[in-house]
Amino acid sequence: MRQKIYLLIGLIIISASAVAGGVAYQQQTIQLSATASGSPISNTSPADDTPVSSGVDIDELETDYRDAVSVVAREYVGEIDYAKANQAAIQGMLMTLDPHSSFFPTDDFRKLKEDQESRFYGIGVSILRHRDGVYVQSPVAGTPAERAGLRFGDRIVEVNGKDAREWSASEVSKNVRGVLGTDVTLKVERAGEQAPVFRTITRDAVSSPSIRAVFMAQPGTGYVGLTGSFQRTTESELRAALASLQKQGARQIILDLRNNPGGLLDQSISVAGQFLPRNATIVTVRGRDAGDSRVYKNPEAQATEAPLIVLINRNSASASEIVAGAIQDYGRGLVVGENSFGKGLVQRVFQLPFGNGLTLTTAKYYTPFGRLIQREYETGSFYDYYVRHSLDAPNTGATTTTPNNPPTPANRTLSQNPTLTMPAPTTSPVASPLPTPQPTPSGTPVRTAGGRTFYGGNGITPDYEVKPLDLSGVGRGRIYEAAFFFVRQLAAGQIKGLEQFRVTTPPNEARTQNDGRNDGRNVTALINDAVIAAFRDFVRRDSTLVLTDTQIDADLDFTLLRIADEYATAAFGADAATRVLLDNDPQLRRALELLPDARRLAETVRANTAVG
Repeated sequence: MRQKIYLLIGLIIISASAVAGGVAYQQQTIQLSATASGSPISNTSPADDTPVSSGVDIDELETDYRDAVSVVAREYVGEIDYAKANQAAIQGMLMTLDPHSSFFPTDDFRKLKEDQESRFYGIGVSILRHRDGVYVQSPVAGTPAERAGLRFGDRIVEVNGKDAREWSASEVSKNVRGVLGTDVTLKVERAGEQAPVFRTITRDAVSSPSIRAVFMAQPGTGYVGLTGSFQRTTESELRAALASLQKQGARQIILDLRNNPGGLLDQSISVAGQFLPRNATIVTVRGRDAGDSRVYKNPEAQATEAPLIVLINRNSASASEIVAGAIQDYGRGLVVGENSFGKGLVQRVFQLPFGNGLTLTTAKYYTPFGRLIQREYETGSFYDYYVRHSLDAPNTGATTTTPNNPPTPANRTLSQNPTLTMPAPTTSPVASPLPTPQPTPSGTPVRTAGGRTFYGGNGITPDYEVKPLDLSGVGRGRIYEAAFFFVRQLAAGQIKGLEQFRVTTPPNEARTQNDGRNDGRNVTALINDAVIAAFRDFVRRDSTLVLTDTQIDADLDFTLLRIADEYATAAFGADAATRVLLDNDPQLRRALELLPDARRLAETVRANTAVG
């Protein structure tokens, strides 16, 4: 009976896909995310009363599907997993539409709903996959993981008795999450301990904020790392961040949207609205019919006029592109970094029977001055669309075990690999008051405030492009791994002659004892010649690291940074590590240099608007 019910779900979805178009903007919650795994959800039933589009014979589709399943059930030689087959059939249908329409089984759909609420039920620990397993990077402050005493470098080998040594970080995360108040037992291997360590931890609500870092980057300049997705709490988080920075004397702002995958439409409007004049158009959403269009204007009564720079990269998508595009169109600030992802499609999310879910593209969105930023997806594979979405990223056919080129260090999530931005220093001249980027035109030219021209069709083109450091080289990938394993031993007091580096106080407690002022800046100074000598010796004794003195010497600055980053994490937590990385981030440094130009641009546009 349940198998037949799964097949019925497939028929329901075939019908739903034909009736959902053109109404996405009517929902209070709209999905605007580059990757479905990070997307927010609205509870929308597929049982819609909207008329079925002409030219679609639903009865014929249902008959074909039912007959095909009947033949398989009657004639197939082996056992049939009907639920799996049905999911594949549904997903296959959606993949013929676009890269962002997708089906979600019950567990995945539950995770999306948790993400929408900016919280989930788990233990609160940042984890990442290294060469031989998944390791704890840092426990989140005030969570069950911290209270249970999990530490930097703990290798997770079992979850509830199941062997986790070959699992990915996402598999560990999925198994660690669960029902509020239930227990999960972890078996970990800890540096300096002969016997494994067992911890039984009770799951609790764990916050997953949009803003991962807020601090004064330099006197008078505040930094806001809005690198988590746009969720229900994003607007209030930003208001609190800006108020805190203002109290600290911030007169200009850097808004970091690197790695931000998108999220809720209304939140992107509210975020952009905190920097734009009241009633300014922020985004236009257009459905499949001519009349299915809605213009979203800024509802904010008062917005900050502080000079502004927005940081973006290839993983800044959808809702974050709405913010960057609106800021750029109005000349409110400068956009610095790389071309954004290029997702201009809006998904409506359907709640289906038995806890399953479906996202379906029902509209496109446009920047205030009319740019459609959606990249081409009808030619090539979805792999090309998601992985090789840069115009200058040819397919070499090569594979790598090094970390991805991670754009912003503040975006360390609870289930993904760590991130790191170290773009190469720029030699560009100082900007003029009205800079105009020179992209390769790939869409319709649009003239924006200040007389600048931008093109649609390839994401948001930054005013000033700053390339990130290429981490795909063999040497840097090996340094990346070696630094983690070295600091794992260093923080455990296992490196001879450097026992003073042993971490005995939990990171969050250590920050408290230091009046909360240890933001990681002093950690870099600790990585002296003795530490580097010990690192060299550590690498020579571990042949699996395959790293030579020559490679270390050729990239000594990167080696120092990687060791400082890992030790800051172990001793003072993820926030301190973020400061280590950002203080060495040429992309952020370039943004700091361009703030006077951002001020001049905004003043010029305001003056021209007032005269006009």
